[in-house]
Amino acid sequence: MTHAIVIDETGGPDVLSWREVTDPVAGPGEIVVRHTAIGLNYIDTYFRTGLYPAPNGLPMTVGHEGAGVVEEVGEGVDFLLPGDRIAYAGALGAYAERRTLKAASAVKLPDEIDDRTAAAMMLKGMTARYLIKETFPVKAGQTVLFHAAAGGVGTIVGQWASALGVRLIGTVGSADKAELARQHGYDEIINYREEDFVARVKALTDGAGVDVVYDSVGQDTYPGSLDCLRIRGMWVSFGQSSGPIKNFELQHLAQRGSLFATRPTLFSYVETRARLEANAADLFAAVRDGLVTIKVGQTFALRDAAEAHRALEGRATTGSTLLIP
Repeated sequence: MTHAIVIDETGGPDVLSWREVTDPVAGPGEIVVRHTAIGLNYIDTYFRTGLYPAPNGLPMTVGHEGAGVVEEVGEGVDFLLPGDRIAYAGALGAYAERRTLKAASAVKLPDEIDDRTAAAMMLKGMTARYLIKETFPVKAGQTVLFHAAAGGVGTIVGQWASALGVRLIGTVGSADKAELARQHGYDEIINYREEDFVARVKALTDGAGVDVVYDSVGQDTYPGSLDCLRIRGMWVSFGQSSGPIKNFELQHLAQRGSLFATRPTLFSYVETRARLEANAADLFAAVRDGLVTIKVGQTFALRDAAEAHRALEGRATTGSTLLIP
């Protein structure tokens, strides 16, 4: 019998229940995956709390990222075989020992990428890629502000954007996280618990502001993030770890210099098989070539997912977090 984390009602971490579930069976176009590692992401808490509605109602299994071994392939699947090592991101239902998955969501892992690294980087790494290569393609000589620089996406962006010649300013919440961000490519670190990040950014840019702000924090950094931008700069809001923004107005963009704003999601950047494969291949190459090293900051047993959620929401994690079945 397979075990999974199941939610019967939305709420705090205590609603994450470890229980036996029906063994998965591959239907047409599907595979059955035995997970070896599962990635923890902030989006998991949004579904747990009900901020994002369950697409098929409750009960529900959360989680969007994992790696493992194909155990079964369904009718019409001709590019994967039992025994293949795969990884995926963006398919709800990852908090399980075994699961069914649309085959089109999975990518084969190259030999040089181990399962834990893959599970730690698929969603966060492909997010980092679309942020700096598609949403706002960064260029050498530009200046970037990245909130939560010591987090899973932040540590990847730091390395990748630094290799592209970008000047990086990162915000963190502790001295330990400041050091971690510095080790991952950030040129300037702002501890938001000790100083005003807006004033510090202005000082670091001689009042000009940055070209782009990548913001996964949400309410706590709004509208401060806008105040950090140069004229016609771009605010990229790709998460809301501190809660949803409640006071956004288009006029705020006009008042601060004809700013641009976007709210992207990974799923819009890997909506076709071709785009998924291209994004993943670019990420794999960056890791293989040493541009990016994936840091697994902490691991939890899958059955202890509630504890992992408490650590994540308490900002007690660094880098990527894995759940191990």
